[in-house]
Amino acid sequence: MISIKNDNDISHLRMAGRIVADVLMLMKEIVGPGIDTLKLDKRAEDLITASGACPAFKGYRIPGIPRPFPGTLCVSINDEIVHGIPSSVRILQEGDIVSIDVGVRFEGYYGDAAYTFPVGKVSPERAKLLEVTHDCLDRAVNAAREGATLGDIGFAVESFVVPRGYGIVRNYAGHGIGKNLHEPPQIPNYGVPGTGITLKSGMVLAIEPMIMTGSEAVRTLKDKWTVVTADGSDAAHFEKTIVVTGGDPEVVTPWE
Repeated sequence: MISIKNDNDISHLRMAGRIVADVLMLMKEIVGPGIDTLKLDKRAEDLITASGACPAFKGYRIPGIPRPFPGTLCVSINDEIVHGIPSSVRILQEGDIVSIDVGVRFEGYYGDAAYTFPVGKVSPERAKLLEVTHDCLDRAVNAAREGATLGDIGFAVESFVVPRGYGIVRNYAGHGIGKNLHEPPQIPNYGVPGTGITLKSGMVLAIEPMIMTGSEAVRTLKDKWTVVTADGSDAAHFEKTIVVTGGDPEVVTPWE
């Protein structure tokens, strides 16, 4: 069942979302050539705990995967789409792109957002991928209005990306969020306008386009977590948590 959040719920979600945004703004400051992804993870966890929250991803379990997720952040580099595991031996290099996904739990409510950062100076192709994926998120968020449908959100992404020659990650989707990290509904990044559930004021959605430069096939690495493009092409991932309102959607993870 899709829950409609009341004013108290939304107030708490804003606080959780503010912490998420603070983490991503910190990452923007410190991401650069030569830093290892475990250091990013440690800095993020320090900020989260200092804010009175706890990491939402650390220890997260998925049925069928014996090992819980070990990091505070999902840190995914270049062809890694989502769920990259932080490591002291994963060192960012000039020209990489790195997707950082962060979730927190604060006073019983969750926040979730992601941003793909350029590491130093990146190629024009990678810069364009980031631009297109960011634009997709803006279009999807703008489509998330009372009376619209899930199909409208997905179509906002698909109709922008596919004509430009990019692929969509169809195996993973956005989601509802609130007192649980993942709640109904799922929010695919493709769809038919006017189809799917109708959005109502008070719904809270984590919208997250994941776009790649190559084919749409994906695979999971031996660690059982990290999802990569099957052909080794680059991928980008941007995410915001929003509240559906009677007017413009409210972003509760304001990382810009």
